Amino acid sequence: MTWDIEKLDIDAYLRRIGYDGPHTPAAGTLRAVHLAHVRAIPFENLDVLLGRDISLDLGSLQDKMVTGGRGGYCHEHNLLFAAALERLGFTVTRHLARIRLGGRRHLPRSHAMLTVVAEGRTWLADVGFGGEGLVEPMPFEEGASVQSGPWRWRLAREDGFWVLYAGEEQLYAFRPDEPQLPSDFEVANYYVSHHPQSPFTRHVLAQRTTADSRVRLEGRSFATAAELAGWLHAELGIDITPHDAETLLPLLPD
Repeated sequence: MTWDIEKLDIDAYLRRIGYDGPHTPAAGTLRAVHLAHVRAIPFENLDVLLGRDISLDLGSLQDKMVTGGRGGYCHEHNLLFAAALERLGFTVTRHLARIRLGGRRHLPRSHAMLTVVAEGRTWLADVGFGGEGLVEPMPFEEGASVQSGPWRWRLAREDGFWVLYAGEEQLYAFRPDEPQLPSDFEVANYYVSHHPQSPFTRHVLAQRTTADSRVRLEGRSFATAAELAGWLHAELGIDITPHDAETLLPLLPD
């Protein structure tokens, strides 16, 4: 796998996220495109539970998330977003971080995220965390913080790691000194989508972020597969087939 950013139809991507602003690599553009992406393309892992391999090839990501009415998880979101930013002229570095939710500190590097240079300043960008993840980029600087709607994040340096907090909860930690190669993402993506201890192989996850809320599949129940498919389309903008809905329905908690 290579990055192959020329495969991306940048105009189709910008239409998908509803962005019609400047195409210049400025900080304001980065913020606007980041925000538009998070609000337009849902976070979800449905293909993992449907037994499908997750391809990180840019053509496959575009077919699924730009034209296919679907979302994805961190590797899919952030590799698509990185390609779009590079097509807009930004300098982007792709990283892998260690999740720290629940106080865990020794998980593998499995979360995809980015640093981006805009107007001489480096920013942390991440459109694919799900949960309480970033909505807009934040300065990649010790002590930096950003507020968006009801959510607040801050960045700290602790024990040699950069650590992203949502409120008082640690989301993940990483070291930026070693940019990751395509092969690194292939390995992490395989772990996330196949390992029995990965949350993505054990739980059906889907959510969409609005200006002031997170609309989640978690905790909801449906009487029929048609009801599930209808809710995913209406509330999250996710389109699945009747067969897929039948497969997913019994995987949801009662």
